[in-house]
Amino acid sequence: MQVKLKQKPIFIVLDGIDGCGSTTHSKMLKGCLESEGLKVCLTKEPTDSEIGKLLRVYLKNKEIPPTTDALLFAADRDLHYHSEIKKKLDEGCIVISDRYIESSIIYQSVSSTDISVNWVKLINKFAGKPDITIILDIDPRISLKRKIDLDLEKFEEMSFLKKVRTLYINRAKEEGYHLINSDEIIELVQENIQRIVNDRLK
Repeated sequence: MQVKLKQKPIFIVLDGIDGCGSTTHSKMLKGCLESEGLKVCLTKEPTDSEIGKLLRVYLKNKEIPPTTDALLFAADRDLHYHSEIKKKLDEGCIVISDRYIESSIIYQSVSSTDISVNWVKLINKFAGKPDITIILDIDPRISLKRKIDLDLEKFEEMSFLKKVRTLYINRAKEEGYHLINSDEIIELVQENIQRIVNDRLK
């Protein structure tokens, strides 16, 4: 007998290196939960706010220092949490975010020796914590193949993503996050994600 899932205000985050499938799996998870009759809000970072739009422009500019990126991400996230995520949780919705604070902690701290994990945490301290964080782990060689217009021979890209992946794995172990291998076929990965979320909603 299948146990019915209960509507609860739960904040879920899917995160991982570029090309890990967080966007695809966030959408699939939303569809699955809605098929159970649950109210779900799907969101993402960077957001579509004016800060998020500015951030997208700055991320393409290599002259912008990583510290500026980190501060913009923190500002975008603070607005995101208080103007959207918290409101939806207060309404009793399940909120799924495609990326959140771990992306900043990982990417910004790896991109500059001037940026520490603790500093990124500090500038993000007013953004609420997720109830469930799922890290989608994938080999950078596979993730780069999923990206368009990226040259796989660029050593710096591969080297950077390897450092990013290592830190994601280490933080998942330290913080008790769920770590899922997203090298697997998409249906199996999604099944593993749904199992984690369903256990919380039963």
